[in-house]
Amino acid sequence: MKRILRNIGIVFLTFLVLGVIGFVAWAGTPYQPEPPALESIDRAAVETGRGWLVFDPEDTAPSTGLILYPGGRVDYRAYAPQAEAIADHGYKVVLVPMPLNFAIFGLNRADEVIAAFPDIKAWAVGGHSLGGAMAAEYVKSSPPSVKGLVLWAAYPANDALRDSSLEVISIYASNDQVATIQEINESKMNLPEDTIFVGIEGGNHAGFGWYGPQSGDGILAISRKEQQAQVVAGTAAFLEDLVGE
Repeated sequence: MKRILRNIGIVFLTFLVLGVIGFVAWAGTPYQPEPPALESIDRAAVETGRGWLVFDPEDTAPSTGLILYPGGRVDYRAYAPQAEAIADHGYKVVLVPMPLNFAIFGLNRADEVIAAFPDIKAWAVGGHSLGGAMAAEYVKSSPPSVKGLVLWAAYPANDALRDSSLEVISIYASNDQVATIQEINESKMNLPEDTIFVGIEGGNHAGFGWYGPQSGDGILAISRKEQQAQVVAGTAAFLEDLVGE
């Protein structure tokens, strides 16, 4: 009997190790940034040793900032064009890499960003898809300088933010089959009553980034540039209303 149990344990451990190896290999091959993202990356400041991509407006010293978490298994650099465009509206925008390309493993990385830029008096933390969901988890117990939450095709896992005083914007797309309109509508009960909802007609899930098509997604019925322009406009307008102490 002991030999049987030992053999079962060995088999289980073997499958567990193989599963972990397989996951690490899969997670380590994320969706890659496309040419427009690569062009924006070249114009970003890179924090040595941390890998953050930092975008600042050219002519002003910003007092409001946005920290963006990438979608699951998406290279964080794929959001560089949006980050650059939002920065051009007068805000500091920081793109944060995640362990194994999943924000669930780097939930509190915004803490380091906030500490590194004390001149920013009001922060919003947000992200795309899983990145947005993890941003929603982070802001539940974030520093006082965090005033807002930005959700791109994302929603919180529970109702912990329903009575929050945070400002929240949820931007979603009509043809998104990963974060569907039904799921977005259901998420309304988990967010503050004054949450701003912005729908993009004809947009899809992958249209929030520059990393190509995504498995299981709906059809993109508008240009990717048009979807991104609406994402940028909605996010920048939201940041305008955040006020730091």
